[in-house]
Amino acid sequence: MDMHRPYISAALAHLENGPERVAFDKYHVASLLGRAVDLVRRAEHRKLYSEGDDRLKQTRYLWLTNPENLSTKQQARFAGLQASTLKTARAWAIKELAMTIWETSCMQEAEEAWAKWYGWAIRSRLAPMKKAAKTLKYYLWGILNAMKHRVTNAMSEGINTKIQYLKRAARGYRNRDRFRNAIYFHLGGLDLYPRPA
Repeated sequence: MDMHRPYISAALAHLENGPERVAFDKYHVASLLGRAVDLVRRAEHRKLYSEGDDRLKQTRYLWLTNPENLSTKQQARFAGLQASTLKTARAWAIKELAMTIWETSCMQEAEEAWAKWYGWAIRSRLAPMKKAAKTLKYYLWGILNAMKHRVTNAMSEGINTKIQYLKRAARGYRNRDRFRNAIYFHLGGLDLYPRPA
């Protein structure tokens, strides 16, 4: 689930053994850290640009995209930025290290890895990264649950994306019943092809 306090409070109030059943998946951790990297990039870009340095101009996509999904030209540009002494490069490296921890299968090793990662992030002198690190430390129990049980909400996020597309494509529905029927029709997995005789 999302690391949003009202959701967490509701889940803990209504689930039996709530703290053991709530999990914060990799997507939400990556999203939180991606926002922190972007905040570092924006602040650094403003500072550099005022000094006449435009290295970070139009690089938002590079920092927030998986390097494997970049074109050859983009990868070459990103490699130079990544190897630089920019604060943004340091923030990105902190984020990437956090993503590698998800591959750990032993929970004791995972806890130790998160503790080391937290130490680096908190000493980074990058305010957005420090704030994200504190958030992740506070919710580490749910992150470890997600790692332990290998659960994700990717399927529900995918369904929600399709539902939002249906809503936008129709420019709204007259009432909830029609909206619900559209969801059932498009996402209900119905086989509408005629059967052979």
